[in-house]
Parts: sequence; C-alpha cells; structure tokens
Amino acid sequence: MLHFILLDFHWTQLLQPQWYIENGGLWFVVFVVFAETGLFAGFFLPGDSLLFVTGIFSNNLIKPGLGFNTHSSFLNLAALGIIISIAGIIGNTVGYWFGRKSGPFLFERKDTFFFKKKYLLQARDFYDKHGGGAIVMARFLPIVRTFAPIVAGIVAMDKKKFAFYNMIGCVAWVFTMLFAGHYLQAIVLRYFKFDLRDHLEIIVIGIVLITTLPLLIKIFTSKKKPGNTNT
Repeated sequence: MLHFILLDFHWTQLLQPQWYIENGGLWFVVFVVFAETGLFAGFFLPGDSLLFVTGIFSNNLIKPGLGFNTHSSFLNLAALGIIISIAGIIGNTVGYWFGRKSGPFLFERKDTFFFKKKYLLQARDFYDKHGGGAIVMARFLPIVRTFAPIVAGIVAMDKKKFAFYNMIGCVAWVFTMLFAGHYLQAIVLRYFKFDLRDHLEIIVIGIVLITTLPLLIKIFTSKKKPGNTNT
C-alpha cells in the first residue's frame, strides 16, 4: 500500500486535505496537526482545510481509525476532536520547548526552503501585540500558528500560562473546524441536496482565502503606512 502511494505521489498532494484522508485516514490527520503546530517546517500543511474536511468525513474516519463506531455523529465528532486536540497540544508544546532551547539562534538563521525568517518575525509581532491571547488566536491563522509557540518559548513565556492558552486555543480551533465541516455538510445536503464531498477543491480554496485574509490585510495595510512607502 505504501509502495503504491509513493509511486503515485506528487508533492502538491501535500496541500490537498483529501489526500491525507484517502491515504492515511485519522492518523494522517493527527500527524499533520502535530507537525503544523510542532515543527517549523510544517507551516505549509493544510491545517484549517484538513480539519474542515475531516469534519465532513468524520463518520467515515472514526471506525477505521479507532476500531469502533459510536453510531452517533456527535460522539464521533467528539472522539475525533479529543484525539486531534491532544496532537495539537503536544505539537505546540514541542514548538514551545524548541523555542526555549534554540533562543535567538532562529532569528539569525538564513532562509531555507523549509524555514523563512519573515514568518517568525510575523509571529513575534503578533505575539507582542496580543500577549498570551496570541496563542489562542494564532491557532486560527495559517503560518502564524506554526511559529507562535516557538516565539513564546524564545521570550520565555511562563510555562503554566502557555499550557493554559495552548489547551484553550487548540480545543477551540479543532472543534470549531470539525463541527463547521460536519454540520455544514449535513445542512447543505439535507436542504439543498448538495454534497460538499463532490466539491472539495472549491471548499478548500474558500477556506484558504478566508483564513489567510487577515494576513493579507495586514500585509497590504502595513505597506500603506507612512514611512513604508518608497520615495
């Protein structure tokens, strides 16, 4: 099975949530959530859209992943949410630990394909502006959520404070995206006879646009501020 996947693999599939679900199921989802929030090289992974699509396929993932089915959509969602949240909490903790250990070294590191210092600087600015609440809000912002725990570790945020915001932010993010995907699919299918599973590409593009909009606004507004324009 693994040999077949590797033969048919192209790197662009890493950006497609359905690829993880079709080829690895629940445990691929768990790994992606951990990697995106725990490994700075995971900033490109599709966290938001993957969770949303996971919510759509929740009833199809629970039994293959855990070996049992609760026969309740809500309980299936809750079980998925708990498991994925644990992965996200551990991921952020790893990022925090990495930040504590690496310190200023990261700010002096040269850019590579997997590491872009500008993303780290964006996360630091976001953290400086919002404090501990940045750990919660960063969960809903692509790229920023990867580097926010690292920055929290670099600036030596109190461990207990970080752990609190880490758990709150992760649970809120995971359950919001899972429930949104599951119940939007149920509502649209019931009242409009429209199956979101047949239009995942459009769904993913929409989620990417919505989640990256705050970052795009920040980038374009900062360019218009006095002192940032070229003369």
